[in-house]
Amino acid sequence: MSLREIIERVESREKRLTVFDPPSRDIVRQLREYFESQTVRIEVGTTDSQLSGYAVLSDSDAEDEVLAAVDLRHLGDPTDERETSPFAPIIEHLDDATFTSYDLQQMMAATREVEDRAWRKGEGTLHTGFQRTAAIRQQADVYADLAGKNLDIHAYSTPAPGVPEIEGVTLHQEDSQEIAESWFVVFDGAGDPLDACALLAEERGDTDERLFYGFWTYDPEIVNDILGHLKHRYAATV
Repeated sequence: MSLREIIERVESREKRLTVFDPPSRDIVRQLREYFESQTVRIEVGTTDSQLSGYAVLSDSDAEDEVLAAVDLRHLGDPTDERETSPFAPIIEHLDDATFTSYDLQQMMAATREVEDRAWRKGEGTLHTGFQRTAAIRQQADVYADLAGKNLDIHAYSTPAPGVPEIEGVTLHQEDSQEIAESWFVVFDGAGDPLDACALLAEERGDTDERLFYGFWTYDPEIVNDILGHLKHRYAATV
């Protein structure tokens, strides 16, 4: 399984949110905005049953099993961050993986979140795909600090001269298309599945735009799939 195949598999794990007889014209728009980074397809339905005025989450991969429902008739703006999310019953049934497009700034912010979790944990394994040697050079100080913790750190890039040596970091120069195209930061949680997390995205389109398509996840099974692929594909060096 390649990194691209992992991305495609996560993308396909789609849930369906059906809005039955929405109480206002704005509610569907608000729902789409709220769930835009989740693998949730939003549809509008009509019913004469008691589900009128409800949003129902179902699993399209499990014969449309109903997972949760929320009453929309007394719902305020679901995008208002000042309020507790009215979609908590729905969110807890999602796969814990967001799936969206990122620009360079968003990728850096998400990367820092994974690195910060590894830093705070202070142990475990961290794998980072930099794509190019120049990116490792730019982040050398960050990874030198991370290496001061009890972390097993692996950094990947395509082959190029002048790759920096960072004490405590194992550097892998791989002549691989997926290493050239993929940006990933994966932390195994040091054995605690609640601390496992990963960012995995593939650069697509014009290289001058630096746009990435992929996901951010706290799902330990997906994290293990990524780590398992890296171990299998680059077994000689991991």
